[in-house]
Amino acid sequence: MEKIITKNEQATFDLGKKLGRQCVGGEVFMLVGDLGAGKTKLLQGLAVGLGVKDKVNSPTFNILKVYKIVSRARRLRTFCHIDAYRLNSGADLIALGVEEYFSSPETVTAVEWAEKVRDIWPKRARVVKIKALSEFARQLNIYK
Repeated sequence: MEKIITKNEQATFDLGKKLGRQCVGGEVFMLVGDLGAGKTKLLQGLAVGLGVKDKVNSPTFNILKVYKIVSRARRLRTFCHIDAYRLNSGADLIALGVEEYFSSPETVTAVEWAEKVRDIWPKRARVVKIKALSEFARQLNIYK
């Protein structure tokens, strides 16, 4: 486990960007944290680091959004952003075909509120637990 403290939103965003730049494809990130902990901010940075040009927002009402990755240097093609807040189990995501994204070597997938779909976490998933320490500071525990 890697423990990282960020002092503000920009630092959380920058950490996500760094994680995105390290991705080679097939990564699945499971984000766990309370409302306002910084999950979306981290994933916005991740998307930029991957090469997503579109604005990334939490897909709470759509549950799942897929973004095109613009990258010639890597084989990455898509970023799948899932918000499981309104779900009761992983079966809801399975019905949407999420396993295809989980298994694609050209896709990076990130799930917010992942604790709600723990029953379908891929074994290789990287779990990121985010906790607010103050109004701006965050503690991120990244399990590989």
